[in-house]
Amino acid sequence: MAHYAFIDENSIVVEVITGRDETDLIEGIDSWEQHYEQFRSGLKCVRTSYNGNIRKNYASIGYIYDPIRDAFYTPSPFKGWVLNEDTCQWEPPIAYPTDGKKYYWDEENTEWVEVIPDEPTD
Repeated sequence: MAHYAFIDENSIVVEVITGRDETDLIEGIDSWEQHYEQFRSGLKCVRTSYNGNIRKNYASIGYIYDPIRDAFYTPSPFKGWVLNEDTCQWEPPIAYPTDGKKYYWDEENTEWVEVIPDEPTD
């Protein structure tokens, strides 16, 4: 079993399906990607992988397919974040603190802010 993503003209994933594995050989079908494209007029079909063995990340609806990197990745979560070329994951301009506490990204101040749990009420 394999998974395939359908990509629109803007390189955005619009659908992901489960399909035949590339090793399933059927006479007359040279490529499962090309075969599935026949059923989704105007959409490109590209194989994706849960474990990231191909195309860096598993595709989901809304992801971007970059044919130069041959990779799927999410849209940037914040303006100043940079795409890691090796993993195709977005990285903040400041590394996440490693002190064991929980933080969230404050885009306005471009910093990590510690999550302070609410005090229990009696």
